[in-house]
Amino acid sequence: MSETVAFSKHSVNVFFHILTKCNLTCSHCYINPVQHGTNTLSVDTITAWLKIFVNKTRNANLILLGGEPTLHPDLAKCVKAARAMGYASITIDTNGYLFHDILNKIKPDDIDFLSFSLDGATAKTNDQIRGNGCYDQCVSGIRQAVNRGFKTSLIFTVSNENIHELHMMPPLLRHLGVNRFFIQVIGIRGKSRDTSSTLESEKLQVDCNTWMTLIPSVAEQVADLGITVIYPKVFLNDNEIFECAGQVADNYFIFPNGRVYRCPLCEDYPLHSFEIIDNILVPKEKINEQDLFALNIPEGCVMNKLVQPGNLSYGDDGTPDYKIACCLLKEEVVSRKS
Repeated sequence: MSETVAFSKHSVNVFFHILTKCNLTCSHCYINPVQHGTNTLSVDTITAWLKIFVNKTRNANLILLGGEPTLHPDLAKCVKAARAMGYASITIDTNGYLFHDILNKIKPDDIDFLSFSLDGATAKTNDQIRGNGCYDQCVSGIRQAVNRGFKTSLIFTVSNENIHELHMMPPLLRHLGVNRFFIQVIGIRGKSRDTSSTLESEKLQVDCNTWMTLIPSVAEQVADLGITVIYPKVFLNDNEIFECAGQVADNYFIFPNGRVYRCPLCEDYPLHSFEIIDNILVPKEKINEQDLFALNIPEGCVMNKLVQPGNLSYGDDGTPDYKIACCLLKEEVVSRKS
């Protein structure tokens, strides 16, 4: 059974950005070259760093990212090295351009999933976010992968720019033969944070009522088609307990400059938990992100409160209307046939 990243308690996920270079300029890209570096890691370095994390556990899920990871000429070698080390699952996140003939250099048994990013059910909406021609290229890439026997997933990053097309995704997913559907919430970081004004960037985030009404409904529709769906709750009621993945799971976000974060919301800042120096994982001195994970605030996620408070609202007495859930602990609706 093919597996991929597990967004749950006690899971171990290694999100490895092997380069930050990309052929696209998506408007919501979270890569921050100042904080993450601009270099492309050598295959020897990638292999050495992979060993650091597979030795922490034999149940680690590996997600190879960029930038665009298929731009790395040695991606296939990295995949095969990771498989030989014993990673529990290997996923490649791609925009669908599939550079360096990657589908000719790896086999379906070498990886568990190819995960494609598409941010609209139509070319018009997707390409406004990701760039002209991206929709057709991504759809073509998915079809190629499916025809060659690869398991595929599709990531849809929801914002107010594309949520009007989310209900159109179920038939498209079925048509393409996708196995898993990841609904992501847009984070106000990277390019989203750098929009012309804070007020403008906050308008990208979907409001509580819309999210809690539409997202579970679409997830159920997709699951009825036999496709597994994973999505973040985002908003918690007062009676729901907030849990931070930094406290109950092991997630590592590795960047080419050696920074290793535990929380993606921290990635615009030098708050990383670890740094890889001479192929050794070195804990960072205080204060870093891990010192914040245990803070208990009425709003739930302390990092959300600090870096993207625009999705919070308060009553007349100053108490929050809801809590924000950890973005790394998600709901899963297992595939089922109607």
